[in-house]
Amino acid sequence: MRDLYIYYKVGEQHADALELRLRIMQAELGALTGVYGEIKRRPGSRDGLQTWMEIYAGTGDGFDAALAAAERDASLSELIEGERRTEVFMDLSPCA
Repeated sequence: MRDLYIYYKVGEQHADALELRLRIMQAELGALTGVYGEIKRRPGSRDGLQTWMEIYAGTGDGFDAALAAAERDASLSELIEGERRTEVFMDLSPCA
């Protein structure tokens, strides 16, 4: 299982609209995959931009494709600045 951390910039003027789209997208994605995401953002902003993060814990095979389709359907790219960047982390196996 892997955890996905996706971060990007959002103009302050788009924050409310993006939050609504994300919450709807994550609810639909959760119903489809069983993985319910979180939304976080850094406090404050710089040059009118906020840094946001989505977290999807415990993702399995097929989740990346479902997430990509959900992102397209939600038209997130219309409301963010630049690219969405994804970091992938996985649990370490316990010592035997």
